[in-house]
Amino acid sequence: MDLRPARPTDAAALADLGARSFIAKFGDLYSPEDLAGFLRDAHHADTVAHEIANPAYRIMLAMEGDALLGFCKMDMTCGWPDHARGSRVVQLKQLYTEPDATGRGIGAALTEWALAEAAAFGADEVQLSVYSANEGAQRFYHRHGFTKIADIFFMVGSQRDDEFLYARMLG
Repeated sequence: MDLRPARPTDAAALADLGARSFIAKFGDLYSPEDLAGFLRDAHHADTVAHEIANPAYRIMLAMEGDALLGFCKMDMTCGWPDHARGSRVVQLKQLYTEPDATGRGIGAALTEWALAEAAAFGADEVQLSVYSANEGAQRFYHRHGFTKIADIFFMVGSQRDDEFLYARMLG
């Protein structure tokens, strides 16, 4: 497995993997209308292309040859300023892997990249949100030094999801 930064030509593959990963993990939680609208907004090739071009974003891919195994998006701005403990806070925005490739160290490698990228940027805190019922992701983030700092929510269409805000101080 190799890590490399996303390029504009990766937008469609990233959108596809993001949508498939989201559906595999959470698709049964939403009405078809809410799910379709969310996927159209969050996991569309045009959306991803704008993120790749955005200087406030960093997107790293995990590749095996030409196969995309996973990706991590970092937003170098604070997503939840009301809960910020640091003075320069960034957000781990998405960490997705191929649904059948979990357990291969992809998430760990991308998380280590994200933490190093945040530190190189001068961030002193990394925030992320995790679905309240996603205990596997919560254990994963705990293993990487994140702790729950707040209860928040995330909207998927008209459905409100209870989420946890996790954070890790750097330095």
